[in-house]
Amino acid sequence: MKIGVISDTHIPRASKAVPKEVFKIFSGAELIIHAGDIVEEAAIKELESIAPVIAVHGNRDSEELKSSLPENRILTLKGFRIGVLHGHGEKGTTLSRMPEFFKDEALDCIIFGHSHIPYNQMINNTLYFNPGSPTAKKRQKYPSVGIIVLDNEIHASIEYLQTK
Repeated sequence: MKIGVISDTHIPRASKAVPKEVFKIFSGAELIIHAGDIVEEAAIKELESIAPVIAVHGNRDSEELKSSLPENRILTLKGFRIGVLHGHGEKGTTLSRMPEFFKDEALDCIIFGHSHIPYNQMINNTLYFNPGSPTAKKRQKYPSVGIIVLDNEIHASIEYLQTK
């Protein structure tokens, strides 16, 4: 199962639309997971032209999105338990806050955003995965999204867009 993973699109603030290159990268995806800071629903509608979208809200999302999307969620896909949240908070780095959000859950993967910085690392048998941002990169040469493939294992990769 191929999953497109995206966060921090900030549409229409950072970009008027989802970059066209994202559509190529997500081609063939069965699902897209958005880890928040969508900002306006138009981004979700664009992504739904590729595959169904499951999303959580972030700290910069419209009130409409905050009321219609959860702050976090747990998905079971192909037998893997995946936690999804944006990751904003008051103390520490985005990564340092992750274990607290799902501390009572046994998860195979935690997908998060907020920092705009890609991250793909196994920690204590859990994959921590941040796709970065396709529209508002930070400390990166190129914007990015992610791909997760679920088969007997979780395979995850950061995909860099060629537009700066």
